[in-house]
Amino acid sequence: MTLQEIADELIVGCREDRARANLERLYAADAVSVEAMDMGGGTVTAGLAGIRGKHDWWEANFTVHGLTVEGPFVHGDDRFAVIFGMDTENKTSGVRRKDREIAVYHVKDGKIVREEFFYSR
Repeated sequence: MTLQEIADELIVGCREDRARANLERLYAADAVSVEAMDMGGGTVTAGLAGIRGKHDWWEANFTVHGLTVEGPFVHGDDRFAVIFGMDTENKTSGVRRKDREIAVYHVKDGKIVREEFFYSR
């Protein structure tokens, strides 16, 4: 897949609630995920199994009431960015928030090899 095809598929998958399918189809086995803030497991997660674990944690702890996805914004021949808007509720505390997040994805050999998330703290 080309960079544009990968970016487009990631966007469509997010909009259609296919994030897990995106992991299997679009990510390299040794992909790295970097968060702006440590949520208890460190800021860097290495490997597809670890990234799946992040998704498990997210789904166990948050209810998503709304999601907007802007982009992709392609940069050069190896990366793209996406802007996410989220309306979430913490399942334990009941606190509901609206947040925006920027994600930058790095692509090599037709697979996402690194994702980096930026958000206000």
